[in-house]
Amino acid sequence: MFNCVLLTVDLNHPASWKKALPQAIEFARASKSKLHIMSVVPDMGSALVEGFFPQDFEKQAISAASQALNDLVKSEVPEDVEVKQHLAFGQIHKQVLETIEEIKCDLVVMASHKPDRVREFLIGSNADRVVRRSPVSVLVVRS
Repeated sequence: MFNCVLLTVDLNHPASWKKALPQAIEFARASKSKLHIMSVVPDMGSALVEGFFPQDFEKQAISAASQALNDLVKSEVPEDVEVKQHLAFGQIHKQVLETIEEIKCDLVVMASHKPDRVREFLIGSNADRVVRRSPVSVLVVRS
């Protein structure tokens, strides 16, 4: 069915994986494929905003995210599922799309909250951006 399944998670919001992780595990098991779990530490967006954070903020954020991702995998992914972790820094949707190409996955599983018309109009959602640009199938699990 699928050779490679990619699950995206927001480590600060368990709702981003509580429902999506079991789905991704089910697809990986059924396909006997490797499960890739990815989280992205978002960048500041501009140099002006960066100036308000400590100089080593990026390093600290990536280190904390790496530990949180390790903890999530150890506690939530069964031992019989082959898993590889990915951690990136930057714009979330761009990093996810790059990883899709890099690992040549053929299914992306990601959570998305219930749409809010005003929020979606003003800033959009990362799930929406990935769905519109992804070269592979994307399963969006409502959180």
